[in-house]
Amino acid sequence: MRRFLYLISPKVLSQSFYKNLDDVLSSGKVKYFQLRIKKYSNSKIIKIARKVKILTKKHRVNLIINDLPLLAKKINADGCHLGQSDGSIKNARRLLKKNKIIGITCHGSKKLISQAIKEKPNYIAIGSFFKSKLKPKAKKAKKDLIKWTKKRTNLPIVAIGGIDNKNYKSLLRLGVNYLALSSYIWNNPRLKPKKAIREIDKYENTRK
Repeated sequence: MRRFLYLISPKVLSQSFYKNLDDVLSSGKVKYFQLRIKKYSNSKIIKIARKVKILTKKHRVNLIINDLPLLAKKINADGCHLGQSDGSIKNARRLLKKNKIIGITCHGSKKLISQAIKEKPNYIAIGSFFKSKLKPKAKKAKKDLIKWTKKRTNLPIVAIGGIDNKNYKSLLRLGVNYLALSSYIWNNPRLKPKKAIREIDKYENTRK
């Protein structure tokens, strides 16, 4: 089965986080795991990241650090994810090894997507396509932006924003490469993480 999920951590880590992460990554559906815990100190993030790295390595998942290329370098993560205010892809490349993964958020902007394509990241993240609990104030992106982007680049597209088991197939059918999940997995009032990931069907099923 093709790995088609880009999993983002919860904002705050519970005592059961590591066990739940192990369960979710064992599904074999996750390609990337982004550690996004902005309220923690850098020293705390490093400590957490080293524990997480044991699990991502175990399940052959790429560990991505949000916002902080230098921190990603310190723990030898697989890469980093940049927001629009986190510095340039060029500077991140200088800091990290050539084989490291660098992704960038482009929101729903054609201008930002075009700029990113020129800088050649490893993937571009587009959204928010649905109302997001992680970023409730995020501006909604139009789905035809996916088609527009695919005409201009072969870079992998990560769709972000409010994706769950009820709406994800529509994005895969439009040709996105990866689905970013967070609140649906970690803050699901109906399902625990292990069961929530099961309700995201195999990638092949969306092609029927």
